[in-house]
Amino acid sequence: MQIQTSKPSRQKILAYAALGICILALSTSAIFIKYADAPGPVTGFYRMVIAATILTPFAVYRLNKRKTINRKNFYIPIAGGIFSGLDLGIWAIALGYTTAANATILGNTAPLWVALGAMVFFRERLMKRFWVGMILAMSGAALIIGMDFLLHPRLGLGDTIAIVTGMFYAGYYLTTELGRRTIDAVTYIWVVFVSASFTLFILNLLLGHSLTGYDQKTIVVFFATAIISQLIGYLMSSYSLGHLPASVVSVTMIGQPIVTAIIAIPLLGEMPVPSQILGGFIALAGIYLVNVSHEKKANDSG
Repeated sequence: MQIQTSKPSRQKILAYAALGICILALSTSAIFIKYADAPGPVTGFYRMVIAATILTPFAVYRLNKRKTINRKNFYIPIAGGIFSGLDLGIWAIALGYTTAANATILGNTAPLWVALGAMVFFRERLMKRFWVGMILAMSGAALIIGMDFLLHPRLGLGDTIAIVTGMFYAGYYLTTELGRRTIDAVTYIWVVFVSASFTLFILNLLLGHSLTGYDQKTIVVFFATAIISQLIGYLMSSYSLGHLPASVVSVTMIGQPIVTAIIAIPLLGEMPVPSQILGGFIALAGIYLVNVSHEKKANDSG
């Protein structure tokens, strides 16, 4: 009896540890982009390509294990990869105009757009708590952007771009909700990585960015963000979701922007002003309410 009770407890501890590692890993994304001596979309491209390459043997094994594969099922992760590539590439552009903390906070408004997309495309009814959360989140975002527009108009532009990336991130979430019904996690993520790599390749061509000629330090950053931010972040998230409710994981992930803001202080010297700190916490409170409302609705309907 002791063995049976201790096993779930140990799994829970590991799941929470994985979730903590996931948040820390994803929180380094903005830091790596700032460190790389390369345009943000170029860093994003190599982040995806390297991660996809590392994951290829595991995906090939999964694909060979399946006797029949419906090609139509792969249209969804391909679309998810396009959304993910646009999210990462344009978010990296935003980092050139605003702070790492602001870009991460405003980029994480994705749950708002996910809920709105679910209402439009999946015909989901939204609870009153959602609308309260949306007003709070938008008010917090407006406080952050408003102060940046007053102090540095260039920063305000970056904050606006960061909000747009949250919409692309929401597109990734919505397509993944559909795609994961028919494709296993490893194969799905691999297809997303490959699709996102092509998307970022085209984006860099359109922006006129060179993909070669970078120094050794920047190449190290490319590998570091691919392994830490992409592979470890996504794999740890998948593991925690296998042992914890999605409501716990999604709400806890809201801590990512706070971790980014904390580690950006010593690593990048980016100290937020009091009004931005207040706006960040208001935005996070709103996103929290949206997540709770969305999960409660899902639980009630289930």
